[in-house]
Amino acid sequence: MQNKTFQWAVIGAGPAGIAAVGKLIDFGVEPHTIVWFDPEFKVGDFGSKWHKVHSNTKVKSFIKSFEDCNSFQFKTVSNKFAIQDIDLEETCELSLAAQPLQWITDHLKLKVNILHEKVQHLKLHSRHWEINSSSQKNYAKNVILAIGAEPKSLEFANKEEISLDIALHPEKLQFSCKKDDVIGVFGSSHSAICILRNLLEECSVNKVVNFYLSPLRYAVYFEDWILFDNTGLKGTAADWARKHIDGKHPENLERVILDEKNIHPSFTLCNKMIYATGFKKRHIAIEGIEKLEYNEKSGIIASGLFGLGIAFPEAKHDCFGTLEYSVGIWKFIDYLNRVMPVWLQYSP
Repeated sequence: MQNKTFQWAVIGAGPAGIAAVGKLIDFGVEPHTIVWFDPEFKVGDFGSKWHKVHSNTKVKSFIKSFEDCNSFQFKTVSNKFAIQDIDLEETCELSLAAQPLQWITDHLKLKVNILHEKVQHLKLHSRHWEINSSSQKNYAKNVILAIGAEPKSLEFANKEEISLDIALHPEKLQFSCKKDDVIGVFGSSHSAICILRNLLEECSVNKVVNFYLSPLRYAVYFEDWILFDNTGLKGTAADWARKHIDGKHPENLERVILDEKNIHPSFTLCNKMIYATGFKKRHIAIEGIEKLEYNEKSGIIASGLFGLGIAFPEAKHDCFGTLEYSVGIWKFIDYLNRVMPVWLQYSP
């Protein structure tokens, strides 16, 4: 399939890309006019890197997201997935959510055009987006970027950095640690707490130093809203933090407030570092757009070009006016339900 023209292109097949394809079809876009790009179609980083992470999303939100898209046809599944046997109010390991998302991906792939390609460059040409991938060129009237994000990283002189994907995989982390290690962990988010738990319970290291900027924040559930929904700790991470951080610290855990002016003595003792302080959007070259910015309420980047997912999250204020950025499969779908009518009209 080369040099073809489509109405819609979706770039990326993680949770956001899956949601995008599903909602395009739900909103009446003919599947044969959609092209879907991804090198692997294995639920993105969600399925390959973060599957051993315990989620901060309740099972009922995952199930709701699977059932909301009619095009997913999730209710037609003949055999139950393991996630369907878990209490709806509980959280679960992300691998259990990745399994039905893989089934949905395989189902959608039968409906739309797929290309196992990495998109390298976009440019607007004759009111269509020219999409240059690994080995070919195609065109689409509209493009949804669901390109995902990569963990932020810092270079520490004379200190080995353990990547976030290894730190969040208990079995892999054990092979990256030694008994005499003193490991510094930067951050106090869900990921950082999961890493502290992995290090202290799965790895017999000498000491763990947690460098942080602010006190822990916990999500609180109310009848129709959640306080600190996107920034607060939830599930098993919240339970562990209440017991071992705000409660009694394990003997080999030290917590240190970061000070930009002075290097704490514990920093010099660390021989390995883990940076768990957020993500940055993946790079994709777009001719005529030097800095990839988007409207945080509508996802619009340019005419016929839209951003979705962890790289382009929706900005939302809670009832107290606190600004947060919404990330998660159900939040992507809920967002698409509101912005898709706009996207369908905003073509070059």
